[in-house]
Amino acid sequence: MGRKNRNRQRAQQNRDGRAEGKRSRDDAGWGAGYSEIIKENKLFEHYYTELKIVPEGEFEEFMEAMREPLPATIRITGYKSHAKEILHTLKEKYFKEVQDLEVDGQKIEAPQPLSWYPDELAWHTNLSRKILRKSPLLEKFHQFLVSETESGNISRQEAVSMIPPLLLKIEPQHKILDMCAAPGSKTAQLIEMLHSDMDVPFPEGFVIANDVDNKRCYLLVHQAKRLNSPCIMVVNHDASSIPRLHFDQDGKKDVLFYDRILCDVPCSGDGTMRKNIDVWKKWTTSNSLQLHGLQIRIAVRGVEQLAVGGRMVYSTCSLNPIEDEAVIAALLEKSEGALELADASPDLPGLKYMPGIASWKVMTKEGQWYSDWSEVPTSRHTQIRPTMFPPTDPEKLANMKLERCMRILPHHQNTGGFFVAVLVKKAPMPWNRRYPKLYKSTFMCALLDGVFYCSFSSVTVLHIDMKCSVCSSPPPPKKMKLFGFKEDPFVFLTEDDPIFPSIQAFYDLSPGFPKLNVLTRTHEGKKRQLYMVSKELRNVLLNNSERMKVINTGVKVWSRNTDGEQFGCAFRLAQEGIYTLCPYIRARIINICVEDVKVLLTQENPFLRKLGDDAHNQAKKLGQCRSESYIMGCFSHAILTRKALDIKLYCSNQSIIKATLRYLSCLRCFFAQKLGLVVYRETSSSQCAVNNLSLPSCLL
Repeated sequence: MGRKNRNRQRAQQNRDGRAEGKRSRDDAGWGAGYSEIIKENKLFEHYYTELKIVPEGEFEEFMEAMREPLPATIRITGYKSHAKEILHTLKEKYFKEVQDLEVDGQKIEAPQPLSWYPDELAWHTNLSRKILRKSPLLEKFHQFLVSETESGNISRQEAVSMIPPLLLKIEPQHKILDMCAAPGSKTAQLIEMLHSDMDVPFPEGFVIANDVDNKRCYLLVHQAKRLNSPCIMVVNHDASSIPRLHFDQDGKKDVLFYDRILCDVPCSGDGTMRKNIDVWKKWTTSNSLQLHGLQIRIAVRGVEQLAVGGRMVYSTCSLNPIEDEAVIAALLEKSEGALELADASPDLPGLKYMPGIASWKVMTKEGQWYSDWSEVPTSRHTQIRPTMFPPTDPEKLANMKLERCMRILPHHQNTGGFFVAVLVKKAPMPWNRRYPKLYKSTFMCALLDGVFYCSFSSVTVLHIDMKCSVCSSPPPPKKMKLFGFKEDPFVFLTEDDPIFPSIQAFYDLSPGFPKLNVLTRTHEGKKRQLYMVSKELRNVLLNNSERMKVINTGVKVWSRNTDGEQFGCAFRLAQEGIYTLCPYIRARIINICVEDVKVLLTQENPFLRKLGDDAHNQAKKLGQCRSESYIMGCFSHAILTRKALDIKLYCSNQSIIKATLRYLSCLRCFFAQKLGLVVYRETSSSQCAVNNLSLPSCLL
């Protein structure tokens, strides 16, 4: 027997021979050997007691709140046409049932709306997973939340992270940059606000969501895909040096400036102690000192790319003024009046917050305090920088109006800790007073053997400095280094692409259909998927393909289906692109009544013969023959239109859907797989029921 086997056998004998009552925690199961994290950090308490960011007499309450688990928060997707109906269902069905419920003799606290979030579209609850498993009613409520989250109707998001998008005041025409976007909950909010008018499939604005971490970019893509928007692009860059983009405007090349920028920078995260318990034992002041410089660089890059008159929201989930007010003060000082702190308090009535502070000190991890840069010894100059201190000039400090910053404390409204400030750009930044130049293609600079050469109007001029004396251009930038997975290319269809005529004829696309906005992900071979982007995003993609790394963009609208070739078109409609295509498709539409909808939802195999005569006849016209299999094939190319989302259904047939309540938009995938129908509501009846299927009278 080998040594390893002998040791293993000896260890097994020791465990078997140990008395049952004396088994160690290591043998109790996976994870049982880990010591419980103690929610104590004396340095943290000492630091924030000294800074006085918590009102006098509230510090104990503040610390107690920090030790409590963070309540779960949900947000109903605001741009969906049926958001109010989901809210109605939650309030009238689930919340009422939970209100009088008791589990193990303990009364369950019903979910409560966030008082400051518009239209009661955000709620928080203290229900834990343990309690959810103990009650069938709560389990049913949980299943509903899961299914609606998967379909994009509900998002789980921390309450305080909902604040920055609201303060941006998004409008459909805005060009938006989310600098540090992953995992994407705030980005989803931005997309929803962009699509506030659901009758407009292509808003003029767009969202460019960036993150430095290649892997986290795919989390971002997952979040964005739930919303099926053609106006979102995910890119992978360091936010502190995100490239300046170009686009065509009125036939000329121009520099892209954003109307709105969300700058939610990396931070020490001490405001997240309620959910990230590791922060308790890892927290030191050195975390903030190390991140301060990066936060300033990201914020500076943000305001550089902000349009004059635009708004940038700077936010962190840290309570530390080194990461908060110090960064804002440094920005305002650098801007020389080009930036202004906006008073955002009227925008969110009901939100409790503490105003920003104008005086703070810097502490090392050893506990040594410095009130001014002049007190910092030379040996500390690499760790502590002048921008970490408040301005020494009282007049300059007063003009900054740092009290307009907002710090959210956990004990005020049972949330996490958070900091947010709204900056408005009044003029170009001092170092960007001159409009950025766009150099013509006739200028060509090259680097040969360490020397720059410039070719201009057939004249070659040698220049060894860092700027060309002829074309006034800097040396050519280095080729962008790409990290992570190499993405497939984004290739737009040409005007005369051979695959498009059959699609256009089969679906009878209207003349206004923007076919130049259709793209694929391959240069060669068969095009398997077709995507669409808005005209503005197409403009950005075409002018910046070599300047940025795009992870994902557009919404899938057609997928290749080889069986469809016998019907005259090799591409079927993709579920994700229904919203986008609806305004342009004029064929392949079938109108069905509520009775037909009930058949689709309650039948395991809803054959055409089970539908009403009207729907059956429409399907026959599509197939132009009597063969049911042929009709079913044509039927799979029909469309579920936006009007279908105006029908909401209750259904408890577990063979079709798992949740007790499902809206028709959640069943679009089911329809696409089974039939791919267009559904219109053509009835005035207020109630109908079959197999526990009913339509609420308020929806008819």
